[in-house]
Amino acid sequence: MQNNQDKTMKDWVDRRRYAAGYTGQPFNSDEVDGEYQRDRARIIHSASFRRLQSKTQIFSIGDSDFYRTRLTHSLEVAQIGSGICEQLRQQYKGNAEYSTWIPSLSLIEAICLGHDLGHPPFGHGGEVALNAFMHGYGGFEGNGQTLRIIGRLGEYSPEHGLDLTRRTMLGLLKYPVLHGEAANYVATAQGASSNIEYARPPKCIHDDEADILDWILAPLPEADRARFRETRPVEGKHAKSLYKGFDTSIMELADDIAYGVHDLEDALALELVTERQWKALVMTQAQALSGCPLYEQADFYNSKLFSGSDRDRKHAVSKLVGYFIGNITISEQTGFVSPLLRLQAEMQPEARALLDILKKFVFDEVIRRPQIQALEFKGQQMIVRLFSTLLENPERLLPAAHLAQLRHGTEPRRVICDYIASMTDVYATRLYNRLFSPDIGSVFDRL
Repeated sequence: MQNNQDKTMKDWVDRRRYAAGYTGQPFNSDEVDGEYQRDRARIIHSASFRRLQSKTQIFSIGDSDFYRTRLTHSLEVAQIGSGICEQLRQQYKGNAEYSTWIPSLSLIEAICLGHDLGHPPFGHGGEVALNAFMHGYGGFEGNGQTLRIIGRLGEYSPEHGLDLTRRTMLGLLKYPVLHGEAANYVATAQGASSNIEYARPPKCIHDDEADILDWILAPLPEADRARFRETRPVEGKHAKSLYKGFDTSIMELADDIAYGVHDLEDALALELVTERQWKALVMTQAQALSGCPLYEQADFYNSKLFSGSDRDRKHAVSKLVGYFIGNITISEQTGFVSPLLRLQAEMQPEARALLDILKKFVFDEVIRRPQIQALEFKGQQMIVRLFSTLLENPERLLPAAHLAQLRHGTEPRRVICDYIASMTDVYATRLYNRLFSPDIGSVFDRL
């Protein structure tokens, strides 16, 4: 029995480059966690992770020195993810199976730190711009690009990217379906229109990474693999993937909490929402939720969040985060044998409802405001022009490393897509100005 469990665990610490096969010898939890510590280190020291410091979370780089970037967001998701796992470990310390499969701190931190590696410059606007060129060539989607980086492009292996363990890669697999399996574009480009919303991608991985997906899922029973990749068709829209792994469910809850609470903190600090909006759009809905801390301690939260003091605001935000973490439990979804798919972290309904209220408030009152949308649109149009120009002039304008890939037979659009997706907001802006601003550009310029 122990050997069977050891083999199951060993399957998930294999790496594509260094998979050595199972010897039948038992190994201890420290050896397993050492592999996940290596994953975390590789992510932290990767170029893709460092570039997140200059990629948009919500607000454009340079607007303020307070708000979050993709890098600080990823750090916060890792901290929240660690808190969730610690809380689950305490809650289920008498349940042997649950305790065995709750990810270690090294593992969940690796997954949370790496979850945004593939996001392109200028946020989701940049994602749509890249997919406008790629939807007929395997697609582009930020989470799909994350898998491409960790499995193919990263710097730790010539052929296998960051060469992370199989379980870490499974945890980063938010949408285990290929672009071609989910895509349903109901409109196409109309001439030279600047509106490219038709190219909003499905939540998926790129068709080019089908082999990586097969490797990640290889240890699972065949029935589990098939069910895990199922999609649900949506009339007039892209199909949606139905399932995620246990570790992914923890990471996504941490991501949602960071988005709903910490991005709200940015909006409050920059005075983009008012107390009147807060009371009308959040507090009135919170009143209907049983045991809701926002309603039961309304005076505390209203005074702290809108006091103008960073210390007061942080006190309220931290208390909210603790409330959400404390309301996460483990459930089981039917139809799976493997614990890594059968087990799921989920938030209790009342807490989930409150988090959804906060996320909608941030989306409606901050992200959708015209000033933010104008910045996203500008970045989107910059990427469209950069992509077109590089596609038409690759020999003149592509860096040597990317030009070499093109000459070795890689699809030109994928080469250019990888190049642009790796750019920070700052780099993309400088390259744009260098190519298209008449008074900017010198042979001595460094991007």
